[in-house]
Amino acid sequence: MDIYQMLALIAIGYALKYAVREERVFQVLSTFSTRFLLTLFVFGNVASKDLEYLLTIKLVFIYVLLIIILSLGLSYLYTRLFVGDEKWGGALMVLSVYPNTAAMGFPIASLFLDDITPAILYSTTNSLIVLPLATFIAAHYSSGKASVRESLKKALKFPPTAANLLALGLVGMGVKLPPWLLEPAKAVGWWSIPLLLVYFGTRINLREFRVRHLAEVALFRSVVPFLFVFLTLKGAGDVYYAVLVESTMPPAIMANVLLAHYGLKAGEGIGVTVVLTLITLVFFVAIKALGV
Repeated sequence: MDIYQMLALIAIGYALKYAVREERVFQVLSTFSTRFLLTLFVFGNVASKDLEYLLTIKLVFIYVLLIIILSLGLSYLYTRLFVGDEKWGGALMVLSVYPNTAAMGFPIASLFLDDITPAILYSTTNSLIVLPLATFIAAHYSSGKASVRESLKKALKFPPTAANLLALGLVGMGVKLPPWLLEPAKAVGWWSIPLLLVYFGTRINLREFRVRHLAEVALFRSVVPFLFVFLTLKGAGDVYYAVLVESTMPPAIMANVLLAHYGLKAGEGIGVTVVLTLITLVFFVAIKALGV
């Protein structure tokens, strides 16, 4: 799916928001996409990997961990010091740690790379880590900072997270599931992506957009990772461009789905995501045009 298809699906969702006045229709769409289709997609993709694959990522894997630690650590410190609204604090951390590395990252990476395999490796590794992590953060802050045990229980009730952890456990134990099981799961589950883009379009409401929120998310989600990769990895060829693009992508659709699922400032999050997505797209297209 390229950038234009992604934008078209979001536009369709935005149009449906005004054509269909029954909110329950969109809630059914969200539930079906996340609790069923996305669960299949996550499980099929993760369970199809093996330990050898995970161990060959090396530098890309290291940078995934470094970017997650950097974005999450700094956004956490910022919320503790400067954010009085606990729900926005939790939302900011989720948006900061969960980038759109596939639907937007792959098309942008292809502007700089003939072979986007390093970008795919980054995205895959990132997804393995951030889905359970972001779910835990959202669950924790939505429950008024409940105990870690209660937050974990709440996070595991989100089916894609449970599927992710189950698949990782199977990969870690060396269990190989047959293709006749995994391929249909991936094929059917893939439809969660276009449906979530449509759902994202139905949620767009810039009335709740705040410039300060945009600046906060942009800082921890894009600016800090961009500068870190630029200063430490420049000159590493294809790996540099792949990591630079993937690490600086705006928040994922899934990050906003989590916010909506756990009641954490989803309106503000979606407004910020829309604007930051457009800014990021223009930024990288300009870099390519300038030959930077």
